[in-house]
Amino acid sequence: MGKDFITRRAFLGSVKSSVGKSIIVLSSSAIVAACRDSKFARAAGEAFVNLNETEASEFDAIAGRILPSTTSPGAKEAGVVYFIDNVLDDSRSAEFDVLKKGLQELRASASQKFNSPNFFSLNEAQQDSLLRQAESTAFFSTMRYLVIAGMFALPEYGGNKDSVGYDLMGFDDRHSWLSPYGYYDADYLEKGE
Repeated sequence: MGKDFITRRAFLGSVKSSVGKSIIVLSSSAIVAACRDSKFARAAGEAFVNLNETEASEFDAIAGRILPSTTSPGAKEAGVVYFIDNVLDDSRSAEFDVLKKGLQELRASASQKFNSPNFFSLNEAQQDSLLRQAESTAFFSTMRYLVIAGMFALPEYGGNKDSVGYDLMGFDDRHSWLSPYGYYDADYLEKGE
């Protein structure tokens, strides 16, 4: 196993930690819907629906530091920012406001510490430094939760583009499986095949 491989225990621990502190918790159907919509938006090259270009660049940079690209693809390659854009629709305006406030605070820190108006224009070490300071906030926990949800959701619904999340976990996403399966398992066993 490569050094970038995430263990199942580490992954589940990260998800549990993120869900507990996140201001947004999505049901499975909400994740599927957001993935589906993000897949179509990304494929069509559409503009973001809920994020402006600066917010999209900032959230993409944050996602890229939460699950960075190394020898394997990360959140940027998985298109997580499109997932985030779809989750932050009008029904979650209060949560979006909290994330906007957190983003403003992050940008203020970038300006104060590194004389940069944007988080996304900082180098990785500077970005990591600012994110470590925000690690205990609801903003960061929510971002981590959304990144994980977008990274490991079903690829056919727009999350986990090109199955990069599955590859990261070492999950074999086969499209077909060998028999027996389904209602005829007993018949299969009876024939001794």
